[in-house]
Amino acid sequence: MDRAIFEPEHQDFRDSVRRFVADEIMPNFEQWEKDGIVPRELFQKAGEKNMLAMSVDEEYGGLGLRDFRFNQILGEEGGYAGAAGAILGLTLHNDVCLPYFEEYCNDEQKERWLPGIVDGSLITAVAMTEPGIGSDLASMSTKAIKQGDHYIVDGSKTFITNGINADLVITAVKTDPKEKHRGMSLMIIERDMGGFERGRNLDKVGMHSQDTAELFFNEVPVPVGNLLGNEGEGFKYLVNNLAQERMSIAVAGVAAAQAALNWTLDYVKERYAFGTPIGSFQNSRFQMAEIKTEVDIATNYIDRCVAALNEGKLTVEDAAQAKWWSTEMADRVIDKCVQLHGGYGYMLEYPIARAYTDNRVTRIYGGTTEIMKEIIGRSMGL
Repeated sequence: MDRAIFEPEHQDFRDSVRRFVADEIMPNFEQWEKDGIVPRELFQKAGEKNMLAMSVDEEYGGLGLRDFRFNQILGEEGGYAGAAGAILGLTLHNDVCLPYFEEYCNDEQKERWLPGIVDGSLITAVAMTEPGIGSDLASMSTKAIKQGDHYIVDGSKTFITNGINADLVITAVKTDPKEKHRGMSLMIIERDMGGFERGRNLDKVGMHSQDTAELFFNEVPVPVGNLLGNEGEGFKYLVNNLAQERMSIAVAGVAAAQAALNWTLDYVKERYAFGTPIGSFQNSRFQMAEIKTEVDIATNYIDRCVAALNEGKLTVEDAAQAKWWSTEMADRVIDKCVQLHGGYGYMLEYPIARAYTDNRVTRIYGGTTEIMKEIIGRSMGL
């Protein structure tokens, strides 16, 4: 079924992204998986190709393209190539972090940070999660106490994507520790600020080329000019941006499932058993039919959600549905595809094996499946 969501300019962009992935990512991907990080130069090369922060106004070096379909294409092409770990840093930069800078920065902050975000010289991250609190952000203990023209920040964060590479960290803090949600604020902590330390690059089950770090703040003096928006409104800002973050994860889930379908279709046509391609067995045909149907249905739903996001009509509940369904579907699909590969599906030289470990985290980060169902259930008055 044709995807009606895209215009000719999107196909041109897809062709450019596909070449970028083939030329800049895939020749180096295995080494980056071993290194546990992509080089900073990857962001700069993406910036040179106009693949970063496309929605930023031209006065700050962007293209002024407020169209999430371009973001969607970048995520899809990385997923189709089986380079989920390497592409995640770019999509986090574009889909998750950028809206905070565009929506909540004042003019001085935009002039200071947006040009570097666009050209890839300033890499971004968002630090919400702390050890021991999971999704309960209101219980965070990282504090920012105002002293004159600075805040003094103390605390720690964990599971921070881009945590090693990041220059600008959108950090959730308690500016009023006595309050819960109303005491939260957001501020930008910069790479070289005194007392800001990075812990280890965490050793994960999958997504090995994506740097994920612990961050420590030991009496970090942060200028009041680095506060995003207003004090006490950080939780509201986070909630406002979660729908786009979850759509980004949903896009990645469907792309991973599509890639698994493509690899497995090729495999079952070429792999012989008992003198015939294994794809000709009834069980294989039925399994592949189920996989294709699930992927096609999810693709069409995600395309509708992206259109709604562009129109400003995507609700928190819509995004929650898209996120949990797409990521759970992708895990089901990939598991079936591993089984159809037999023993080869457990070998890392086959991309399906890496997809098996890479995709698992998508059901956790950005809000677990259980949290997504809680959001949807409450929206139904339950």
